[in-house]
Order: sequence, then C-alpha cells, then structure tokens
Amino acid sequence: MSGIAYPYMPEGRTVKYVAAHDRFMRAAEDACSELSTEHQHPTGAVLVKDASVISRAGNQSALKNPRLIALHKSGWCVRKLFKIPTGKKYWLCPGCASSKNHAESLAIRNARKKGIDTVGADLYLWGHWWCCRPCWDAMIKAGIRDVYLLEGSEWLFNPKSPENILGK
Repeated sequence: MSGIAYPYMPEGRTVKYVAAHDRFMRAAEDACSELSTEHQHPTGAVLVKDASVISRAGNQSALKNPRLIALHKSGWCVRKLFKIPTGKKYWLCPGCASSKNHAESLAIRNARKKGIDTVGADLYLWGHWWCCRPCWDAMIKAGIRDVYLLEGSEWLFNPKSPENILGK
C-alpha cells in the first residue's frame, strides 16, 4: 500500500494491511463498537502477542452528556471550527479523544495495568487510516512490532474521502 500520504509516519516504520475478515482486525472492529465513546471518529485497537489478543481498547471522548455528544457528532467541533489538521491539538475540543485516550495508547496502558509485557506485540487498529505522533511514540516506547490497518482504510476512514464510512 505504498503511495499513501500519511499525516505522520516515524522514520523506519511502516504500516501493514489486512483484510476485513482477518480475525484480529475483526477483534479491533469489535473493540471499536463496544468500547469507543468518541462518536465522530470511533476507533478500536487490539494488541496481539503469540497469536492471542492481550489487550483491547476504544478511543474515549471527554464528553458524557448525550446532548453535547449529539452536538459534537453533528459537526460542532472546536478543532474543525479552527481548521486544525487531523492529529493536532486534540486538547482544544472535549468531544475529540485526546491522544492519551486514543485506542492505541489505551490498549498499551490496559496491558500494562494487567502486568502484560507489550514488547514484540502487534497492534491492529480499526476505524482510522493512520496513527498520530503521540500514538506512534507510545507504541515505539512499548516495543510494538507492527501496526496493522484495514485494507482500504485510507478511503474508508479518511473524512476527506468521498468513500468514507465515518458516521454512516
């Protein structure tokens, strides 16, 4: 899947892609639907080590009030208002999951809380087409080996793509 212009990619790292029927990608999709509270751009992640899911998470929004959630979901987002690029300044909008509450970072923290070693694990991410710098930094620090995204995620989960399925 070369030629994709990711907003961020650390030097020496790449992303791998798997089909929607891959069992770990399905597990990441399940984590998204069960655990994500970020309604504008829900994502789910699973950490896999030795062919087993060792941790799962969904990104988390700071908003808990149903009216505020609906307002944010309808497009009232501080970051959008100020045209903040994707992957930047999540702290400006309480409806957007801050990078510390992204699925990737939460999956790592959840594993650590259980005393599970993440070195050499792989991360499968459903619901996004790239990983932001803070998430990459957390994954690299945790010793995550490979990051897997869904085939076609650069269209399906990119809000700028006419084929995106976000919010549908």
